[in-house]
Amino acid sequence: MNDDRPFLGVMLMLAFCVLAPLGDSIAKLLGGAVALGVLIFVRFGIQAVILLPLVLLKGQNLRLPKGILMWTLVRTVLHILGIGLMFTALQYLPLADTLAIAFVMPFIMLLLGYFVMGEQVGIHRMGACAVGFIGTLLVIQPNFAEVGYPALYPLGVAVVFSLFMMVTRKIARAMDPIKLQAVSGIQASIILILVFAIFPNIVGDFNFNLQPATWVLLAGLGILGTLAHLFMTWSLRFAPASTVAPMQYLEIPFGTAIGWLIFSDLPNGLAAIGICITVAAGLYIIIREQRLSKLSQDVPAAG
Repeated sequence: MNDDRPFLGVMLMLAFCVLAPLGDSIAKLLGGAVALGVLIFVRFGIQAVILLPLVLLKGQNLRLPKGILMWTLVRTVLHILGIGLMFTALQYLPLADTLAIAFVMPFIMLLLGYFVMGEQVGIHRMGACAVGFIGTLLVIQPNFAEVGYPALYPLGVAVVFSLFMMVTRKIARAMDPIKLQAVSGIQASIILILVFAIFPNIVGDFNFNLQPATWVLLAGLGILGTLAHLFMTWSLRFAPASTVAPMQYLEIPFGTAIGWLIFSDLPNGLAAIGICITVAAGLYIIIREQRLSKLSQDVPAAG
């Protein structure tokens, strides 16, 4: 039976594209008032609190399949590093520019697939990678001139999340996605508590006597981050990846609008051109993947 509901899948991905930059904007707002370690802990702690009951309500437990524990730990550490780099980058760069640079991730994944996994990558997609990197450099250049090396943090985000996605791809079939996210939230919370115990300066002198609005924003940071990833997961349940993947690039214009409304930030001329080039190159790769996939399905099996 075909359970595809493309319209619902598209709406869920659209919700992700709105919620993800909203969560990033909260991290940017709080970055000057709350220590980075606290922001990351809240992000994962709330993820665990929200998703653990969902796992239990589905009649599941947190027992991991054999041979998966180490991979889930690696995935969780990569997730912590990626979010930490993202939240740090947002303290220096406009929201739209940070997202656009981080969207070099599909190109990095393509190159990792070619050089590490031995996957076949044709000249067209390699050319799109080169064009995408040029677009990314155009976004980085004015930001690097303004803030220096922190403009490279989103590249670190892209590299870390490329590795995160490769590990996720390796274990995704062995675990329910909600269970995987719940386990990740619990693991991250435990890891961060251990890190804070060894390196208390990461948390700093955290003052629990915060303004009510700050507590609301902290809660919103965790809730939006968790919901965004749930919506992305559910979108892939109701619609094929080939349908919803191109929509992820809507996160950049939504991020631009949110950055303008909250921070009065807009990409300058060179960065705006770079964003357009990066988006166009990424969409080209996605469309070509769809076309090649359709051609392979249309070729009748031998015999």
